[in-house]
Amino acid sequence: MPLDLSKEWYRSEFIQHELLVPHRLMETEFTFYDAIATGDIDYVTENCKNHTFTNPEGMGKLSENPLQNLRYHFVVTTAMITRYCVNAGMEQEKAYSLSDFYILKMDACQTMEAIGELHTAMCLDLCKKMNLLRSQQILSKPIVLCIDYIYSHLHFRITIKELSEYLEISESYLSRLFLKEIGTPLSQYILDLKIEKAKNLLQYSDYTIIDIANYLAFCSQSHFIQVFQKKTGMTPHKYRTKHFRTNWEGMHN
Repeated sequence: MPLDLSKEWYRSEFIQHELLVPHRLMETEFTFYDAIATGDIDYVTENCKNHTFTNPEGMGKLSENPLQNLRYHFVVTTAMITRYCVNAGMEQEKAYSLSDFYILKMDACQTMEAIGELHTAMCLDLCKKMNLLRSQQILSKPIVLCIDYIYSHLHFRITIKELSEYLEISESYLSRLFLKEIGTPLSQYILDLKIEKAKNLLQYSDYTIIDIANYLAFCSQSHFIQVFQKKTGMTPHKYRTKHFRTNWEGMHN
């Protein structure tokens, strides 16, 4: 027999009505999400300064435990922001990867203050990325598909031949079009993304250097170290020693 919670729901609705505890207006939330998706840094910064997210007034009760309640709201907010950004043009795989990244970071936070700080960091990060995206010229469909493919296959060895076959255009045309619209050679763009991913893994994960090299499909650990050092000016080991979880030390106390 299906679980019937209607009586319990009516009782809960009556109590909420009697206590006169209104939820925040949807328009307020949607305006904030839209500000992130359109890259409105000033609006988002001001909203975060007001600590709107951690203000309990108007916040729905998803748990009797205040900390757990804020965790649930963080997940909901992150999911909404992600979808707004995708709808506004962010690559889907990139947006969902960012969502997963910040939710995992939130899961390690032990205080409401830490979750609030992380929420601010996430919103400003996504807003800045959308601001940069909107400042760039409109991309053609082949290049949008090309970038989506690169993000979703970053842990594989990606070749221009493979991309041209996927897009059903010639390698030379793809290379010219990518350089024209993005301003960076295609092979360099792929390598830059792999190094950015490696930097995140070195800073926020416990994976070994060889594991990271293998995950990002470098031909060898030595090749990975050589490329990483050329791009960043330091070896992966030195980068990890300098940056390992430095941004989140205060969130685990």
